[in-house]
Amino acid sequence: MKHLEIAKVLENIKLAPDHYRIRLISPKIAKEALPGQFLMVKCSNSFDPLLRRPISFNYIDRTKGTIDILFHVVGKGTRLLSEIEAGEDLNMIGPLGNGFKIRSDKDVAVIIGGGAGIAPLLALAYELKRKVKAVFALLGSKNINHVVLEEDFKQAGCETIVATDDGTYGRKGLITDVLTEILGSNIASMHASIYGCGPKPMLKALQSIAFEEKVPCQVSLEEWMACGFSACNGCTVNTKSGYKKVCSDGPVFNIEELIWQK
Repeated sequence: MKHLEIAKVLENIKLAPDHYRIRLISPKIAKEALPGQFLMVKCSNSFDPLLRRPISFNYIDRTKGTIDILFHVVGKGTRLLSEIEAGEDLNMIGPLGNGFKIRSDKDVAVIIGGGAGIAPLLALAYELKRKVKAVFALLGSKNINHVVLEEDFKQAGCETIVATDDGTYGRKGLITDVLTEILGSNIASMHASIYGCGPKPMLKALQSIAFEEKVPCQVSLEEWMACGFSACNGCTVNTKSGYKKVCSDGPVFNIEELIWQK
């Protein structure tokens, strides 16, 4: 069930250039939120900007009734969110969409995120740790200045590996190359599953790897949304069973179902 909730901001922390994490008191939403679902957040108290912004759950604490959202500043709406201070209110609707379906029949889970796509995967990591034997967290970033959440994933109990495009931190190169290495190691015999989120070039590579290695893979898609309620048709993606709406049919999809636009 989705709720409209006025949530109190507990803290707003800058994690990296243009990357912020806000913690909110939101008991109704926190009680029902699942990893992979998202919120539609009103960015100001005025009608400018008019549209809400879709932001995924970064962390969910049902006991305390709090949620974290992590976002990258890309325009006016997210810039306004980055300026919010503790004690202020945020108007939110959620939880929305369909989250990750955890494969508890698999012994190993591999989480892979690129850039801001890492955000929804931390909440998932905590759920996975309760249901599978081992969780790998593969975090890709363009350089050292944009690496976020490494310590958070370690605290969640994940074996965490970071790769940067320019080699300024962690492994040098694409995080999907690290995934190929891991799936080629002895953990492949332990029946792995993959969960990912990130830019489309990464997801396209991930689709090829999952197909070649015959490993089930779910991904959360990042698409522009105007409403979040399946009314505007602004977030459609092509799949093997026809066009689907990311806000209502997703944002999480089995990767083998996706057809990428050329």
